Amino acid sequence: MLITLEGIDGSGKSTLYRGLEERLADLNPLFTREPGSPYLGEAVRRAIAENNDPLAEAALFVADHAVHLATVVRPALEEGRLVISDRYSDSRFAYQQVSLKGYHENPKEWLTAVHSRWSIVPDITFLLLISPKNALARLGDRGEMEHFEQEEFLEEVQKNYLDRMSENPTRFILVDAELPADTILDFVEKSIRERINKQ
Repeated sequence: MLITLEGIDGSGKSTLYRGLEERLADLNPLFTREPGSPYLGEAVRRAIAENNDPLAEAALFVADHAVHLATVVRPALEEGRLVISDRYSDSRFAYQQVSLKGYHENPKEWLTAVHSRWSIVPDITFLLLISPKNALARLGDRGEMEHFEQEEFLEEVQKNYLDRMSENPTRFILVDAELPADTILDFVEKSIRERINKQ
C-alpha cells in the first residue's frame, strides 16, 4: 500500500511524518519523501534555489520521481511493504502548474502526459489544508523563503490540490492542518490502521 502526505509548505507534513515514524513502527513501513533520488534530489533543490527555469525545474522533479519509483517505491511495494511518502506526484501537479504559467501553454496536460502509464497512483493521500497566511507564519522564522513560499502562489497551489481531490475524491482524505499536531497524528494513524485492517 502506498500512502502519501500532501499539502502546501507550512501545513505540517514533516511533523506528521516524524510522528507516524514512531506510531507505526510496528507495521515496518518504508518512510520516504520527494525529492527522493540520491543523485537527482540535490539538482532539484539547486533548481528551486536558483529559480532560473521553471521548465527545467519541473523536468527535474519528474526525473526525480521516476528514479524514486524505480529504486525505492516499487521494490518496497513488490515486497508487500507499506510505503509512506512525504510529497509525491500530486505535489508536481499542484506546484508546477503554477510555476509553469507563461512557460507552457497547458501545464496540467503536459504533467498528465509525462506521468501517464508509469507512475503509481497512491492508495491514500492525506491532504493537509491550512490558510496560506498561517502556513507562511509558521515558516517565518526559518530564514530566507524559497520562490514558491509566497501567499498568492500558495493559494493557487492549494486550489490545485483541491482540484486534484475533486477529480479523485475516494483517494484523498482531508485533514484540518490548523488543529493541534497530536490531534492530526491521532486521526491519520487511526485512518491508516483502519484501512490496513480492511485489506
